[in-house]
Amino acid sequence: MSTDNIPRVTVGIVCAQRIEFCLNGTYRAKGKTVSGPQTVELSDGALLWQGQQFRELCFTPLTSHQPLPTFTLNDVTIGNGFHWERHQQQTFLGMLKLVVDAGQIQAINELPVEDYLESVISSEMSATSSLEFLKAHAVISRSWLLYQKEEREERKEEGGKRREERGKRKENTEKNEVLRWYDREDHVLFDVCADDHCQRYQGLTTQRSSLPIQAVSATRGQVLMFNGELCDTRFSKCCGGHTEEFQYCWEDTPKPYLQSVECRWCDTQDKNILRQVLNDYDQETSDFHDWTVAYTVEELSALVREKLKTDLGDITDLVPLDRGKSGRIWRLRIVGTKCSLIIGKELEIRRALSPTHLYSSNFEVEKSGSSFILHGHGWGHGVGLCQIGAAVMAHEGMKYRDILLHYYPGAEIKEIY
Repeated sequence: MSTDNIPRVTVGIVCAQRIEFCLNGTYRAKGKTVSGPQTVELSDGALLWQGQQFRELCFTPLTSHQPLPTFTLNDVTIGNGFHWERHQQQTFLGMLKLVVDAGQIQAINELPVEDYLESVISSEMSATSSLEFLKAHAVISRSWLLYQKEEREERKEEGGKRREERGKRKENTEKNEVLRWYDREDHVLFDVCADDHCQRYQGLTTQRSSLPIQAVSATRGQVLMFNGELCDTRFSKCCGGHTEEFQYCWEDTPKPYLQSVECRWCDTQDKNILRQVLNDYDQETSDFHDWTVAYTVEELSALVREKLKTDLGDITDLVPLDRGKSGRIWRLRIVGTKCSLIIGKELEIRRALSPTHLYSSNFEVEKSGSSFILHGHGWGHGVGLCQIGAAVMAHEGMKYRDILLHYYPGAEIKEIY
């Protein structure tokens, strides 16, 4: 397949003081032909490699013939800050670039978008998922990526200024209220990162079947658009019965194609489907649709104090003030013996009430003696496509176009290259 008209993407993989990797083929860097194990260390603010210091290093594969050269990075963190966090050795196609950033070495992978997508759809879910589900995810992963690249280019044209916070934090001191949301960061050195913060990208590590290649090829260049513009196609693991609307999780700007829609498919315990759609470490989370978390007053008070860096005293109540269309809380009052605080939006609530993250902010609060019991639904923010729901839809025979138009009402599927 010609890649002349396929855009390229730069992906931030890992950041560390020392990076060990292996070039599984012949590469070129600083005029040298190199292969095999390599080590790069931070030394006096520069990259130390083979006894010399450099400002940056680019390892470019010397051949485009099959089998393509690859490189393997050690100790890559996945699920950073979430309950499934772990480290992996991962192998990638394309170019490896190393630069110094904020006192660390940043490893960046550059490759064609379509090659990137083959990895994404087998990293976000299992490579053995049904073909129609993988096609649907290929379209939304492509749409989301190109939307982010377009946003980044627009910011560059504005003089390279970082995007304003656009209300990522709102404070009302009179009401003792802080609303904070966490959207994609303005990555300066690359387009997207490789972890859940953007979308999972684990190289060739998870590509254990030919289905992701078929899905990307069958949907080549297809994206979702609304009124002639690329869609910001969010997705989550399990919506819990209804998807959420954009403005309840991020900035107060509703997106017409990210409406709340019913999803009757994600409440499944069919192990055959779940084994197909969920990666090995995702299968460790079995209570993704309905879950319960319990804290004593002492545990909850200590947790809130640590996470919010504010001493509210002993927590006496958790009061949901506002919910989105899916039931997710986006404004929550935490009442303590010393004072109370209103927090939001959904991810801030999930972080404040868990050592890692609550599965979602869609929960009811039960007070039982000296304990707080949270009865919740869903896994993730719930906006856009529900991965488990879409997997069940595909298993039941629905085509990828129908799946997409269910979760993104009003959008159109267009082929742009």
